[in-house]
Amino acid sequence: MTEQGRTGAAPAPEHVLVVFPGYHRPWAAWIAQRLDLQGIRNTLQRWDPPREVPLEDSLGDLLLARGQVLLVLNDWFFELGPRPAGEWNDVLRGFVAAHSERFAAVNLTNRPLLPATAVLEPVSLWGIGEEEAEARLLSRLGIEPRRSASRRVQHGSLVRFPDTPPEIWGDVPRRNPRFTGRDDLLAELQQRLMDAERGNAACTLLGMSGIGKTQIAAEYAHRFSPDYDVVWWVSSDDRNVQRDRFGELSAVLGLPAGSEPGERIRAVREALRRGDPHGKWLVVFDGWDDTKDAEILLPHGPGHVLVTSRNRGWGDYTDIVQVPSFDRAESTGYLMRRAPHVTAPEADEVAAEFGDVPLPLVQAAAWLGESRMEVPEYLRMVREGRLSTVDEPAAVDGFPHASLTSWSILINRLRRSQPQAVEILSLCASFAPGRIPLGIVRAYPQAELPEDLRWMTTDLPAWSRSLDTLVNFSVLTRDARGPANELGPHQESVHMHRLVHDIVSRLTDGPHRAAHRKAIRTLLAEADPGNPMDSRHWPRYAELLPHLEPSGALESHNPRVQTAVLNCLRYCYRSGEYTAGARLAEKIRASWSGFMPPLAQPMLDLTTQEGNVLRSSGRFREAHQLDHALRERLTQDVPVNDLGVMLCGGAIASDLRHLGQYAEAETLQRDVLDESRRLLGETEFVTLVARFNLGLGLRLLGRYQEAYDLDVETLATRETILRPRHANTLNSGIALAQDLRLLGRYRDALARQDSNLKMHVQVLGPLHPQTLKARAQLTLCRRREGGFQRDISAMMATVLDQLEQVHGRGHYVTLAFINDYASFLREHGDLAQARDLTNEAEAGYRSLLGPAHPFATGMLSSTGLVMQAAGERADALAMLEASLAGLTASLGPDHPWVLGCALNAGAARNFNGRVADAAELSRDTLRRSRRVLGGEHPLTLSCQIALATDLRGLRETEEAGKLEEDALLTLTRTLGAQHPHTLSARQRIRPYWDFEAFL
Repeated sequence: MTEQGRTGAAPAPEHVLVVFPGYHRPWAAWIAQRLDLQGIRNTLQRWDPPREVPLEDSLGDLLLARGQVLLVLNDWFFELGPRPAGEWNDVLRGFVAAHSERFAAVNLTNRPLLPATAVLEPVSLWGIGEEEAEARLLSRLGIEPRRSASRRVQHGSLVRFPDTPPEIWGDVPRRNPRFTGRDDLLAELQQRLMDAERGNAACTLLGMSGIGKTQIAAEYAHRFSPDYDVVWWVSSDDRNVQRDRFGELSAVLGLPAGSEPGERIRAVREALRRGDPHGKWLVVFDGWDDTKDAEILLPHGPGHVLVTSRNRGWGDYTDIVQVPSFDRAESTGYLMRRAPHVTAPEADEVAAEFGDVPLPLVQAAAWLGESRMEVPEYLRMVREGRLSTVDEPAAVDGFPHASLTSWSILINRLRRSQPQAVEILSLCASFAPGRIPLGIVRAYPQAELPEDLRWMTTDLPAWSRSLDTLVNFSVLTRDARGPANELGPHQESVHMHRLVHDIVSRLTDGPHRAAHRKAIRTLLAEADPGNPMDSRHWPRYAELLPHLEPSGALESHNPRVQTAVLNCLRYCYRSGEYTAGARLAEKIRASWSGFMPPLAQPMLDLTTQEGNVLRSSGRFREAHQLDHALRERLTQDVPVNDLGVMLCGGAIASDLRHLGQYAEAETLQRDVLDESRRLLGETEFVTLVARFNLGLGLRLLGRYQEAYDLDVETLATRETILRPRHANTLNSGIALAQDLRLLGRYRDALARQDSNLKMHVQVLGPLHPQTLKARAQLTLCRRREGGFQRDISAMMATVLDQLEQVHGRGHYVTLAFINDYASFLREHGDLAQARDLTNEAEAGYRSLLGPAHPFATGMLSSTGLVMQAAGERADALAMLEASLAGLTASLGPDHPWVLGCALNAGAARNFNGRVADAAELSRDTLRRSRRVLGGEHPLTLSCQIALATDLRGLRETEEAGKLEEDALLTLTRTLGAQHPHTLSARQRIRPYWDFEAFL
């Protein structure tokens, strides 16, 4: 006989029963399709014969099927049950040999099989290509290949060859060769995902710590990998690591995303939703217990999502699959496979002791298998619970008390037999649980390590041996971020389950813990890339961030460590992780305030970064209180820190602008600019920021020409000093386009902003927050220019959706655009949606900023226009008059926002029959607008048209005619004869003004 088959083999079977253990499902599915293509009927039979049933009976049951029985073998196959090798050899030599014509086999390993396996004449499929594997399979079964078989199914529906991995395979933990049971649960999970409504195939594996959720998810990813082109694993214990890891998929998919995490996440979600470039994908979020980011991160589309969690709240977002403890057969089977000297009754006793909970059973099996200790002695030690070196830990998270004792036994034995392994374990306990960048111990040998750890940087064999021991005892697992042979020891990462971390922390706590924590925070400082503004370093900062607090870095007096802590905070701000940044800043301040003077430079830097985070989050009052308190201290200090006072003043000016105190902000900002010029020079980065912010303040004050003149200078200087593609230069471009639009120079604004947006997309990516700001500005320019009205609604809907994903629905940036979109919808007749959006924006601003803020007051005008369009004239008049009075009180009578409110209030008076009052208000508003904005500004011309309308109502037709004719001529000359403003004026449609909140 040859490996390819036997000469003169029997005719091809009419039916093949493919018998496989659950973990070989990919091979079974591939074999089944190969047989289908040849027209051979076949049935898949997952097989794990119960230990209590004689093996001969279980094999005999397989022969009840007609045709050939094909066994899918590897060395682990013969531990199904589990059963001793002798039992298998006896059955193979007897029962199987007697029915040899009914049995065939394929072999998937290069390791030796049992000697009696020869009776099955297994053909080896190990380590060969798909074409050769198919030829060997068919030859073994006596099947003559059909040349046209491959045409019987479409290429996209072919089952992928199991040795061909998915095109993208990201960080999935290595497959556990000892994975036991759970076949029914895995089958149920797969069925739920396959049966789910397209776009919503998401399941959560729910259960307590230690129940095996991660192992099940990893086994699912491996077992069903042929069903997917993309399999991406996202460790979700830490929010920052989770967001960075999920966002990394953008680069792997080749998406045109920028460097900001939120932008990459949005690009990934959109690609997954479209199924482009891959529609068959699986994303696993492991250890995701907090559901608050579900709407932001959870992808939808043609693929599948798998979450592991302890939080039942996932039932609101996904289907729930409850993970139970092992059943007793799974428990005993695992114990007997891992520790072959354990008998079935002994395994049953151990399983009962640990309540069939997988994690403690894994540890017990590892201990029994490695130590060869007899079960009675082991159970006696567990039950006596005598812990020689530590206090007895309290039970946690539903864990059996016996398992805590078993961990103590393991650690005490390791102390005697391999103390270096315990030293590594103790060091790991000083990190946070989850992924631990343990390799930094060897990567930075210059770091000052305590005496008991110095061997780690010099003794590589001891390091490797100790890690291997801890992995073998299932205390740690090696990280899967790359092949083991491609990672040096300095790059090594391990994973420690949070429950194991909790237990080990208590069992290894001792006199060295403080020294170990100090060593770790020193290593974290060494690992700090030193430049959080560079997005290429963000994955490293995300890796370091979870370990700051457990290592005591937040309490460190070491300047190097303090710098690393601040750089992690800067990373949070630069990457858009505002929530995490605010929490970190609060913890840093609570710690540093206990030992650091409030005016020490690290505290000043902390306040700057904390203020940035708070303002970016919309927490303006908190930022102002923080910055104001700091300035009070700085001005009382002797000698005065001029630079610190100046920087703090700039922060307070920003706070005041956000709080609506525009005049006070401008005065302070001018002082800041003057001081920055004196201290640093005209072209320094800080000075350019101060000039830009002054332009922003002037724009908010309605002094559009002054803002434009200053912004022109700032842009030119930034283009020279920072270069045209710098983010700050691009931001100046947005400001200049906004100035032009507010000045009524709509064509110029559109031309500038169109090219500015293209540059944003090239430099920052299509979904960067600043790019979205540029995109929003472009939609407003296009709307005012008047030539793109049919396309604007879809554009605005898209931008709003993107802003919501970036900032959330209630963020001040999103609220501003909600109002802009509502104004467009109202203008084009969609009153229902316009009303809903306007009400949402008004309520949002009131909640965020208070009812007296100019934004909240200005929103009353938007609400009034919706009411007026709906025919609710009396209510509209009251609302528009309230807006006019409120903005006049806060901004003065000559602010353009007040002039616009007056234009709207005049129309409401006219519509309610108060024509004389309307004319009086319109005449005064026109006079003011001419003085403030000039005679050719669109708002001034609207006021002129409105006054003409009122005068006609009072039968003063001669003056009305002259005003109307002059306005039409000017509109035609400045905006064009076909511009919507010109056409409306010609049709004598009463003009209105849309409130626009901007910062």
